[in-house]
This record gives sequence, structure tokens and C-alpha cells, in this order.
Amino acid sequence: MEVISGVFSNKMRAEHAVSAARDAGIPADKITLLTPGNLSNEAQSVPTDAAEQPGMGKAMGALAGGAVGISGGSLLMAMIPGVGLITAMGLLGAAIVGAAGAVVGGAAGDKAEKAGVQGLPEDEIFVYEDALRQGRSVVIVLVEHDGSAPLLRDLLKAKGAESVDAAREQWWIGLRSAEESHYAKSGKNFTEDEEYYRLGFQAALNSKTRCMEFDQVSGAMNAALEDVKAQHPGKDVEEPFTRGYQRGRDYYQRLCDEKRAA
Repeated sequence: MEVISGVFSNKMRAEHAVSAARDAGIPADKITLLTPGNLSNEAQSVPTDAAEQPGMGKAMGALAGGAVGISGGSLLMAMIPGVGLITAMGLLGAAIVGAAGAVVGGAAGDKAEKAGVQGLPEDEIFVYEDALRQGRSVVIVLVEHDGSAPLLRDLLKAKGAESVDAAREQWWIGLRSAEESHYAKSGKNFTEDEEYYRLGFQAALNSKTRCMEFDQVSGAMNAALEDVKAQHPGKDVEEPFTRGYQRGRDYYQRLCDEKRAA
């Protein structure tokens, strides 16, 4: 499956894009809409720490419309660490917010796990989270490798979507000055090392490994580092990548701490 995503300035435009994707023949269970939302009063005690989550199918959560009946068009309300309360649509939405560390209702979580959703964009989830923190909405569509991806990209763009690549660049622009200042303290040249530092930073935000102890993620970090070395032969990438990776871990932890404090 190939992931096609778009970031929208408001929920209405995102909803129009979802309708257009369905009209184009995309199955409902391959489309989701993520948008900032509010939990009902009885669900305010939902834990916000991803470390408290024993598994997407076991955690406590709250649903609008009921967990048992969740399907391609049903809505799930959940809490993402470092982001807050959001609404997601369907099993794909449940799987994505679960991968992001959200707490998902037992029945909905079980269904999402059993659905075995393939192609989850674990390396893009941090971009979706940043968009949601800014009050924007995200539409995600999974398509087969059948040549339909360009048409879906054009469709989302026509409905007002900003690409995930553009949203990722805006996210980094917002962080770059602080990261440059921090890196300069090491005596290194940020301009020369920024590409590798940023790759390390982003690798730390992969939803599969964040919130784990360092000894649990060191293998994943080293694997990502080897990939970067292979892509940039002869370049000194290890130190900036490793420094970026640690800063990425610190960044995510700060977001979670700030949200809990608020």
C-alpha cells in the first residue's frame, strides 16, 4: 500500500477531500480524517503517557458512536501524547492514533489490531501531530500500487491540501534556529552537518521507537544510521546523526511533559 496524505487548514476542507476520495472509489476503511477534537466529560481521566499504554487493544479510551460499531465511517476520540485530544475516523484512524501512542477503546483497538492495517506511515506521524497541534486537519489515504497515487495527490491538492513534505519543512523551520544554537555549543558546523543531524532527529520520532529507553532503541538507531551512511558514502555522518537522534528524543519528551503540565 502507498500512503497519500494532505494537511488542511480547516476541518471543512478536509471533510470535502474525504468525500472526494470516496467518490473516486477509495474504500472507506482506507481513508481517515484526523482533526483536533474534544472528549466528553466522562472521559477526562484518560491517561496521556504513552508508557501507560499496555497495548492499543487493551487501553482505555472514549468513542463517539460506540467502540463496537466502529467501521470505515465511525469516529474515534482519543488523546495523543504531546498533542492532546483528537478525533479520528475509522479503523485506519484508530490504527494511526494507536501507533502515535494514543489510548484507544478496547473494542475499537482490538478491531484495528485484527485488521492488520498495512502501510502505516510510522515515519510521518510526527508531521501529522505537528499539524494537529496547530489546529489543522489531516487526511490519509492508503492506495494500492496501481498507478492511482498521482490522481489521489492531485485530488487532495485540488481540495486545498498542503503536502506532507511541505508540512515537514515548515515543522523543521520552526525548530531550526534552536537546534542550530544548540549544535553550535558542540563546536561543530551546523550548516555542514544539518542534513545528517535532521535525519537523526526525525529518526528518533518514528512512532515504533519513541518513548522507549535508549537501550531499547539503540538497535533501531544504528540501523537508521547505517542506512544514512549507505546513502552518503564517504561523508562524516555518525556524530551529527547521533546528536540529532538524542535531540529528537528530548524534543518528544518535552512535548509530552508540556502537555501533561498544561
